[in-house]
Amino acid sequence: MIDWSALRIGWIKRRNRVFANPRFQYWAARLPLIRLIARRRANAAFDLLAGFAYSQVLRAYVEGGLFEILQDGPLGVGEIAPRMALSETAALTLLRAGRALMLTQEAAPDRWMLGEQGAVFAANAGVQAMIRHHRLLYADLADPLALLRADRREATALSRFWTYAGALQGVAERGRQTAEYSQLMAASQHFVADEVLASVRFRDVRRLLDVGGGHGAFLEAIGTAWPHLELGLFDLPEVAETGRQHLEAAVGAARVCVHAGNFFKDSIPQGYDMVSLIRILHDHDDAPALALLANIRASLAAGARLLIAEPMARIRGAEPMGEAFFGLYLWAMGSGRARSPAEITTMLKQAGFAHARLVATAQPVNASVIIARA
Repeated sequence: MIDWSALRIGWIKRRNRVFANPRFQYWAARLPLIRLIARRRANAAFDLLAGFAYSQVLRAYVEGGLFEILQDGPLGVGEIAPRMALSETAALTLLRAGRALMLTQEAAPDRWMLGEQGAVFAANAGVQAMIRHHRLLYADLADPLALLRADRREATALSRFWTYAGALQGVAERGRQTAEYSQLMAASQHFVADEVLASVRFRDVRRLLDVGGGHGAFLEAIGTAWPHLELGLFDLPEVAETGRQHLEAAVGAARVCVHAGNFFKDSIPQGYDMVSLIRILHDHDDAPALALLANIRASLAAGARLLIAEPMARIRGAEPMGEAFFGLYLWAMGSGRARSPAEITTMLKQAGFAHARLVATAQPVNASVIIARA
């Protein structure tokens, strides 16, 4: 019997020896047919090396207000620098760095405008909120090995931010953090809702319950697009009441039913033909995630469905997002991990679901979708 794993391991070892050989690198860089591949790989390798610098350029544009400033463009360096409290030399350095990343472009000598990527970032307040938020991740990743060696229960900048009840308390001293939390959640839910709406039809759904639905941003988007839906929201008591107010104002009180509870300790409300988990499962380690899925399954009648939407690991074309970005992000957060569709499907079967399928989305970096049937 052929041991395919051993053959694959042997092939990878030989490939890596060849790629690491300086003679091969010299030869590959000069053959016309191979040169383009070699150049792409060299550029990708440099991007790995320089990625943090790129992200910090982007952060400087957001936190310095440069996107807003350049919406008044074209502007000269002498006009831009004082509005950012920078010297002209420093402002020019930042503008040139952004030019290389398509955040800016010099339309004429010393006439700076937004570049293609810059126009996208400038128009999206939600993305800018995420960029600001990532300062916490950068702080935790200043020493990545120290982070990985530490007990995951130790506090990090991210874990302190995501302490759920604390982040939602409206007391004065937490006002800024609460506002940042709300803006970030609304933005991330909007991205996921767009992917769900583009890939899932709710024509045959009558009642939709969003478990861990927060302030109702996802339900508002789905309910606005599908006005026949009755909407249910299940979350902690201090969150659910805010969600009720938001949803009733957005879609009308007659369509909204809000349930207060803890999805690990309390039964999931029954009577819904679809339940949604939006960016929830990957926040939890395997045992509590499986317990949550089993709790949802117990609430569903035969044939009812569970919709899971979140960034997932090992999605073709979005591999770095799943395990490189969210792998470390969730580690720093102290809980959860990005799972592949195969891993989630296995958990769904263990929880008692009869069938699960992956639904393709246009932008899997925002979310992938799995629908499971009870």
